[in-house]
Amino acid sequence: MMTRLVILGCIAFLVVGLGQLVVGTVMEPMVHAYGVQYGDGGQLVMNQFLGGVAGVLLAPWLMRLLGKKKLLLTALACMVLAESIYAFQPPWLMMLITGPIAGFGFGTTEAVVASFIILTAGNNANVAMSRVEVSFGVGALLMPFAGAPLISSGNWMTGFAVVSVLAIVTLILWLVFWPRELDQSKEEAKEAELKSAQAQASISRSRRNIIMLACGLFIAVYVGFEISLVHYFPSLLVNNGLSDASASLSLSVYWGAMVLGRLVSGHIADRWGGAPYMLVTCSASAVLFLILGITESTGGMFALAFGMGLVMSGMYSIAIVFSSRALPGSNEKTISFLMMFGGVGGAFMPKLTGWFIDRNGVEDMRWLFVVFAVAMLAVIAWAIIASRKTRKLADATSA
Repeated sequence: MMTRLVILGCIAFLVVGLGQLVVGTVMEPMVHAYGVQYGDGGQLVMNQFLGGVAGVLLAPWLMRLLGKKKLLLTALACMVLAESIYAFQPPWLMMLITGPIAGFGFGTTEAVVASFIILTAGNNANVAMSRVEVSFGVGALLMPFAGAPLISSGNWMTGFAVVSVLAIVTLILWLVFWPRELDQSKEEAKEAELKSAQAQASISRSRRNIIMLACGLFIAVYVGFEISLVHYFPSLLVNNGLSDASASLSLSVYWGAMVLGRLVSGHIADRWGGAPYMLVTCSASAVLFLILGITESTGGMFALAFGMGLVMSGMYSIAIVFSSRALPGSNEKTISFLMMFGGVGGAFMPKLTGWFIDRNGVEDMRWLFVVFAVAMLAVIAWAIIASRKTRKLADATSA
């Protein structure tokens, strides 16, 4: 049954990956077709992620109100509705209004499925989440390949229709093949809540809040950085003389490396430990973005895109598992709260990046990315220090 859950989770993350990346893939032709600026395109991305924040925050409450199955199916239905509206190329205001609906579907689906996987997989959570994240990467990888011919033919909006159809298929699969291990009796649910409360009481509230903030900030910086990168990196290549369609293929290079990295990231994290894995990959990422700041050749930038995808591939899933393990008594609320930070970062950092480009030009975006990479390294170092102090306190309490 666990295999069925992972397979369904992979399908859901595949569609979420396609959906979240389609706006970035068609960003160049979209802003030109609507006659808007990059900052306006960033506003659409921000609206989607604000909807995602709402979905992630409300997921635990909605799960208790509607149940796990109804909530997930509702989230998938929101994805179907929003992508269908996008496909008809409505007025720009309608695009902005639809953004939160799409974001709610993406965020809720991702949060609910991730909590299913992490809380059910136990000690295999790193590997299970990495497999699910592979599917997200495959979706993000395929979208630029599909987007390039659509952009060249002037039918860029068709990408939204493809995502809508796939979301319908995903909804049907979850409806028909729902994993029964996710269903709990009232007695089992109460027992799980009691165990969670007892584990949370092993450390003080203030210490728990510190580690939650540290881990949450890392997730916020990572998600915001990644979304900014995939939405605006092609613009850097266009600025170097490539066509929109050719530049969008850089995202395929990036996501191809992401997929390769995620095939092994869970196993590496289990062997090294979550904290060393995060520290090494964040350090490597900072070095690569520093090199990007002085790289002018198109080939070199494509090579760096591959390297960036490789070192950033496991950061999100391993960070979520690392955070949940560092916080005794983690449950759906904990995971949703951590993912909420990702939604906040994903909402505001692309908007900041778009504003920065409009104000300073595409070329200076390189150095903004360097700042993001260094900030990510600094925050994960703080999160690791905070988690170690918390573990020592928990051990002292149990002794």
